[in-house]
Amino acid sequence: MNNLWTNYFAGYVKIKVTGKLIEPFLNECVRENVIIWNLKRIETNSITGYVLLNDVQKIRRIIRKSDCKLEFIGRKGMPFLLKKITTNSGVVIGIMLAFFSILLLSNMVWDIEITGANPKIEHDIRKELSKMGIKQGKLLFLLPENDEIQNKLTEELQSVTWVGVKLNGTTYHLEVVEKKLAEKQELLSPRHLVAKKKAVIYDYFVEQGQPIIKINDFVRPGQIIVSGIIGKENNTEIVAAKGKIFGEIWYKSTISVPLHTVFNVYTGEQKKKHYIEVFGITIPVWGFEKVDYKKLVNENYEKHIRFLKWDLPISYKNKIIREQYEYIRYYNKETAVAVAKNTARTELKAKLDDDAVIKGEKVLHQVEENGKVKLTIHYQVIEDIAEPQPIIQGD
Repeated sequence: MNNLWTNYFAGYVKIKVTGKLIEPFLNECVRENVIIWNLKRIETNSITGYVLLNDVQKIRRIIRKSDCKLEFIGRKGMPFLLKKITTNSGVVIGIMLAFFSILLLSNMVWDIEITGANPKIEHDIRKELSKMGIKQGKLLFLLPENDEIQNKLTEELQSVTWVGVKLNGTTYHLEVVEKKLAEKQELLSPRHLVAKKKAVIYDYFVEQGQPIIKINDFVRPGQIIVSGIIGKENNTEIVAAKGKIFGEIWYKSTISVPLHTVFNVYTGEQKKKHYIEVFGITIPVWGFEKVDYKKLVNENYEKHIRFLKWDLPISYKNKIIREQYEYIRYYNKETAVAVAKNTARTELKAKLDDDAVIKGEKVLHQVEENGKVKLTIHYQVIEDIAEPQPIIQGD
């Protein structure tokens, strides 16, 4: 028999036939289609061989008609293995329960360690983690990805600058960098204040030092505007100049806004599909409904199943299918101009210091071409133009 795997699943037994008329017995087996393989003569009147479990009844009938004696001296195959498992079901069930218990515990959150945070911030972090379902006893493959946890914590907690999230085995390690207000340190070294940009002096407040400019003066970058050398010729003193010098500066911004824009927008409809991947073979386990969205976006998440400290070649996959539709936004010319002005002003404010003020704006050029409105805008901005310059020997 060449097909040993088929024989194994069907089951087969090893027989021993003893008697003087063995040849007639074998001939009768051939006539009854009873296949015996690996026949061996062990004595003059004795042979051994293998026969399928399904042919045992046939061979019993044949042996009764012969003068031979039949013995079963071995058995192999799946039916006997299943019978043995059934007989020892308590042991097998215990082993399976132990295996699945270890598998379950290896994929469960056991601890959350937080470093770099004071007790109040640590409490707030644990509270936010709990809202996301991250707590002791939760299954790891049902929890968000580390990047998603990190972004959520940084967004929700105003008292932290950065949160690093790392999953080591069954423990989450979080490293926190708290926000600290920068302490303003007094610059005690002698210095001047010089202009950092071309500007017209709008106003100034000098706390220490000698102002050498007046309102409406035009200054260039590097020009001294508050001297750190005070006093008369024969009685001078070098100090650290301090103050705010506000100058009027001119900025020019060019921006264009399309009259119609195409957006891909979520409808809010979504479907979820769940899979188990074993040795690279993906098996669907939930979410079999047909997806008939005309336009969609797939979001895929994957979590590996662990056994103790090892990653098994088994993973849980979750696919979220979101429906999209195409939305076209139309602007008339007046609206596009208003949007362009607002956008340009917002972009300029992002580049300026907090105490800067936009005093005025004027559209220098406006044109409509290629489906867009293009503006060139001139801004008058009042901002602090002073920066320190150390006083060196010989000034």
